[in-house]
Amino acid sequence: MPENDSKTTTKVRPKTERPRLHKVILVNDDYTPREFVVMVLKAFFSMSEDEAAKVMITAHMKGVCVVAVYTADVAETKATEATDAGRGAGYPLLFTTEPEE
Repeated sequence: MPENDSKTTTKVRPKTERPRLHKVILVNDDYTPREFVVMVLKAFFSMSEDEAAKVMITAHMKGVCVVAVYTADVAETKATEATDAGRGAGYPLLFTTEPEE
């Protein structure tokens, strides 16, 4: 009579880590008009008029302001597109990114 070997096979699943998030930061300058900054924030970051105005004023008062948090590639793309929009209009508007802690 054969013995019943009850072997359990376990599948090893690699542990997937969440992608590291990056902040998009608006850097204040003394040349880009406030209305233009608000327009860019609304267009590229889907903000309301009030949200965009608050972010713009915070950057104006403190020198920088976190606009949004995304995965690294999305953050970099949005920062580049928003900065390019400013440069295309002749303004030194600058958005940067940095890893979230």
